[in-house]
Amino acid sequence: MSAADVLIPQSRADTLVDPTAYADGRIHETYAWLRANNPFGKAQIEGVEPFWVTTRHADILEISRQNALFSNGEKSPTMVSQEADARIREMTGGSPHLLRTLIHMDQPDHMKYRVLTQAWFLPQNLRSMEDRIRKIARAAVDKMAAKGGACDFVSEVALHYPLHVIMEIMGVPEEDEGRMLMLTQELFGATDPELSRKDGEAEAADPTKIDMGVLTDFITYFSQFSESKRANPSDDLGSLIANSKIDGEPISHFEAMSYYIIVATAGHDTTSSSTAGAIWGLAENPGELAKLQANPALIPGLVDESIRWITPVKTFMRTAMQDTEIGGRKLSKGDWLMLCYASGNRDEAVFTDPNAFRVDRSPNKHLAFGYGAHLCLGQHLAKMEMRILWEEMIPRLKSLELAGVPAQSQAVFVNGPKRLPIRFEMA
Repeated sequence: MSAADVLIPQSRADTLVDPTAYADGRIHETYAWLRANNPFGKAQIEGVEPFWVTTRHADILEISRQNALFSNGEKSPTMVSQEADARIREMTGGSPHLLRTLIHMDQPDHMKYRVLTQAWFLPQNLRSMEDRIRKIARAAVDKMAAKGGACDFVSEVALHYPLHVIMEIMGVPEEDEGRMLMLTQELFGATDPELSRKDGEAEAADPTKIDMGVLTDFITYFSQFSESKRANPSDDLGSLIANSKIDGEPISHFEAMSYYIIVATAGHDTTSSSTAGAIWGLAENPGELAKLQANPALIPGLVDESIRWITPVKTFMRTAMQDTEIGGRKLSKGDWLMLCYASGNRDEAVFTDPNAFRVDRSPNKHLAFGYGAHLCLGQHLAKMEMRILWEEMIPRLKSLELAGVPAQSQAVFVNGPKRLPIRFEMA
């Protein structure tokens, strides 16, 4: 096969790094075209290192289960321009990473850092938190009911419920939750004119622009937070991280800050997006709400379907560590790959009528939490939070419809609903 046959058409390739395409849905048109015509092709885009694009469910699984062959740490695990990569390496003394979280690590470090906190997120330990989370969920539903039949579900409900849960688990004071929410939106929404810090000056030319001021503010906050947790430890995740040891030595400041930032952002933002996605899907599909009202046992299905339908983490990058072959393509050592989870989650070979929102979809083998060693640490917490919220809300929700046009954030890495005006009637 010639090199030309491998290349993705330029218009399709450009869409993959265009934040607006993830907001207006054009990315799904490109994904569908790629799955049908070039499911493992190569993108060449000005200003970006050439990269392979993986759009099929089976290929994403195959790459994800081979962690030694496909590295997270060799290059950036998120899409970044060559200019930004060079700038980051200059700032860090050669590393491609501004942070060093679990998503930036390979073995053996990945497991060493993962085991520090994974017990907190195991189902048997989460069960002890269920009553407290249910109380938070009930308060969120009561707040929605008090809105008088109309609200923006994102800004008034979805953003705050999982934020409150994860901040309580971390030990972050409630009065600081607004600051954590703002910083999270500025971090993940750096390419969205409405969410970025610089009031509409988001740099679309760099699809993964990171505002260093946002990271600096996070580190300033968590440096003081960590000091307080070392001086006065308590039974929370923040204290655990602050006082952790790796290979017998205290965790480094850089890696502790990285740990705090990933938990304080991904720990609620992706759950907020999936929660809003569930209401969006139900508002557009009243028959699905009727199914839930008639049979609340379908609520776990609603949870998984909303996660699949939205897929908040759209892409991750991997680097081939040796010559290999995947999806009928020959890869060379050092090749960069984009795993398109939102495409895998609408793969016609795996999901019947994949663009439809169905609360009773079964099986639902979505890839939204990743796969293999880097499977999302907080997946059980996210699913439990959502299940509890719907157990509290669905029995009270008599009717639901859109009251305006929803909008999604403009971002290549993590995106989801940013506005969702609804009308509703509650018992």
